[in-house]
Amino acid sequence: MVTCPEIPGLGAVRRRLGEELFARVAGPEGPAARARIHDTPGPRWFAPDRPIRTVHGDASMFTGGLCALLLQSLHPLAMAAVAAHSGYRGDPWGRLQRTSGFLAVTTFGTAADAERAVAQVRRIHARVGGTTADGEPYRASDPHLLAWVHAAEVDSFLRAHRRYGARPLDDAGYDAYVADTARVGAALGVVDPPRDQARLAAVLDAYRPELRATAQAREAARFLLLTPPLPWAARPGYAVLAANAVALLPVWARVPLRLPYLPVTEATGVRWAGQGLTRAIRWAMAPPPAGGA
Repeated sequence: MVTCPEIPGLGAVRRRLGEELFARVAGPEGPAARARIHDTPGPRWFAPDRPIRTVHGDASMFTGGLCALLLQSLHPLAMAAVAAHSGYRGDPWGRLQRTSGFLAVTTFGTAADAERAVAQVRRIHARVGGTTADGEPYRASDPHLLAWVHAAEVDSFLRAHRRYGARPLDDAGYDAYVADTARVGAALGVVDPPRDQARLAAVLDAYRPELRATAQAREAARFLLLTPPLPWAARPGYAVLAANAVALLPVWARVPLRLPYLPVTEATGVRWAGQGLTRAIRWAMAPPPAGGA
């Protein structure tokens, strides 16, 4: 296969964009953490050919991650915990970097590092608790609440990869992806996490009577979709990302959050823009081709 060199000057643009994107999602220690995660010898939880590596290593995770936050916010106990303890408004990039770091370590890192990352999250969860504005008590370590957060996240990542992944999987592959994520979910305290798409859909459906959009959830949606702490130059690209995250949500999840449903626009303009954005992110963050500028 012949590799075409990049147009002169594009290599520098690609490196700059890639570095800026990576800094956003991984933080200042990102390069060192990436080297440690990928280069440290030792057994891993997941072999190189496992579907979880395909999904979590794809640029579609940008859209899937935002979709997951919106979907997770519909559980009032989960949203109360996030609002009171996560610092998502004061330090949204720090929260993103911690989440992306955890996903990277458990997906690609050594088993020892994955176990340490899980233990750290469990220690944090053990300290998080409180009461909602309606007087309902919550604990971040509650297996029932953990199961909702896990199912909403896995479903969102799967939806995003199916639509925008560079190498979409077949149904057997996505079943295997759900099974892979069950290992992480169980380690975090989820009891009997779903191991295929049918069970994942059943779990999400079972939670629907508990879901509603609180004032905190709608405020979080406005912050995430309309007023993220980004420079103006980055706002157009983020607007495309946000529109596609909303388009990934099931219709029943949009209504309580007061998010629009425009099926024709979403099937054409929104999806085309999302495909273009995902390809641009993939291009920017991929290693430059041999002989490139």
